[in-house]
Amino acid sequence: MSTDAKGFPLPSSIKVVPGTEEAQAAYPYYTQFVPEDDQKFWFYNSMHFPEPMHHFDMITAEAAYVAMGAFNTRVHVLPTAKGVDHRIINGRVYIGGVVVTDPDEIAERVGEFQQRAFYYYENWEDLYAQWKDKMKALIAEAQALPSPALPKYEPVETFKEGDAVPASHDLLKVYQQQIEGYHRMWHHHFEFLLLGYGAYMTFFEFCKKAFPEISDQAISRMVAGMEAEIFRPDEEVKRLARRAVELGVDHHFTDNMDIDQVLADLDAVGENGKDWLGELETSRDPWFNVSSGDGFYHYHRSWQDDLSLPFAALPGYIEKIKAGTNIERPTEQLIKEREQLVADYRDLLDTEEEKAAYDELITLAHRVFPYVEGHKFYCEHWYTNLFFNKIREFGALLAEHDFFGPDGREEDVFHLTQFELESAIIDLMLSWGVGAEPRGPRHWPALVAQRKAAIAEWDKHTTPPALGNVPDAIDDPAINMLWGITRENLDSWLDDGSENEKELKGFAACSGVVEGVARVVKSVSEIGRIQQGDILVCQVTNPTWSPIFQKIGAAVSDIGGSMSHMAIVAREYGLPAVVGTGKATTRIKDGQRIRVDGGKGTVTILDDEPALEDA
Repeated sequence: MSTDAKGFPLPSSIKVVPGTEEAQAAYPYYTQFVPEDDQKFWFYNSMHFPEPMHHFDMITAEAAYVAMGAFNTRVHVLPTAKGVDHRIINGRVYIGGVVVTDPDEIAERVGEFQQRAFYYYENWEDLYAQWKDKMKALIAEAQALPSPALPKYEPVETFKEGDAVPASHDLLKVYQQQIEGYHRMWHHHFEFLLLGYGAYMTFFEFCKKAFPEISDQAISRMVAGMEAEIFRPDEEVKRLARRAVELGVDHHFTDNMDIDQVLADLDAVGENGKDWLGELETSRDPWFNVSSGDGFYHYHRSWQDDLSLPFAALPGYIEKIKAGTNIERPTEQLIKEREQLVADYRDLLDTEEEKAAYDELITLAHRVFPYVEGHKFYCEHWYTNLFFNKIREFGALLAEHDFFGPDGREEDVFHLTQFELESAIIDLMLSWGVGAEPRGPRHWPALVAQRKAAIAEWDKHTTPPALGNVPDAIDDPAINMLWGITRENLDSWLDDGSENEKELKGFAACSGVVEGVARVVKSVSEIGRIQQGDILVCQVTNPTWSPIFQKIGAAVSDIGGSMSHMAIVAREYGLPAVVGTGKATTRIKDGQRIRVDGGKGTVTILDDEPALEDA
């Protein structure tokens, strides 16, 4: 695989890993690279899809990009950016934006955008309150869907009550309702998100013109100190730690604890233990309905389903509480700094007209920006976890009928695409109704085994951070701010390291200089390796990793811009961070000592060789 002088490898030069060709071909046809895709620039969306994608999990990309495109292009009518194309190869999702360049079309879209966006901005609080009601109703609707089941005989009551529609029909009905609900969730997701970013971007562009020397980080600090639902799960873990100390049951929580044993012990020790368990239940519903990842993989289980991540944080929080150490987010300090920055830059403006515009833009940004993080709790986490668990119920039903072989299990369902799963459901409906054996037990086991092997093989291979010739400019501010894709960064990604092999550059997400041991974490399952004081090096992180922020000294990511989720979370926790380095997880070895300068946006490798794990 070679990189030409102008840019990254062309999509056509990326070969399917030998032995995985059938698994690659099983992804939907419209997600496969075709020759004309060589004419476009693509980048690997490791922010949302850092691991190879199971076939069913690709619905998380499809539904998201269907909704994002519709809102960008047809609903909000963004003037210069339409939707995002997506492709998959070797389990890796690449995306490329669709830009508007024709001046007449841009002018037409500006007029449409203004009337639509202004309506939202003028009525933001009321519309957002309605949005929360819509999301909670959608969640309740999904929770109310019955679990799929097939009785030996239809109950007599079915026809006596005048229904006479057999249980097999409900399988198809419920599955289609789940798919429809998931797509609808993503439309709700994008109703406010891009307008939230848009308000900030307008303020950002004003500041760049008014204050040419201002840094991206300084502008982002002007909207720091937010309250959003996505931070609430971590707040609940802290609350549980405080209650454990207050109730005198804190000694039960230790590193590497057996969680089931701890729960049993607390139930047996008396009222204080039972009181703490009651507090746990209060926190779990709804605040533990968050994924250990970012909500795009079925196996990133929620805290509700797997208590490992929140319980791993309890000993550290308890220790700090008993030592009198403050464990709260530095929100008050951030707000104080924010207000001072806003006032200082306002004083630099020359005219009352400029100050009035500045006041209007920063006020709007403060009103709308909390949504940029808050929506994640309802959408990517609560609803998506519920959705995957409902799909698991179909997996359990198919496994019960031997669709995945004698050793099959419910998780095997995620190796089928959403369309294949519907066909398997219909196969089961047919066999139940006809009274004959289904074809699935002979059809699916080999394919599931083949795809399991492909996922494992793809995981061994790295993938280029981008494909195609680098464009002269990256003008989409969302791509700049969220993914950290700028022309300068792409040039840095193309650098083979010969200029300074010990330094990486990225976005200065949160200031501070920290030296420490690099802990390269490439998946959620590796979080447990993080030791006190380590520097987290990852493709991307998200707000639900917040409980581990008490352990780490700094964070570095491959992907992300100044307003990526990782950058926002780092600022909210006062954690020095550099995002969007492009290749930190491949250039930095696990155990090496590194220096992170979150103010300059640089990461320096201090040791040539990694330290021993037990050193």
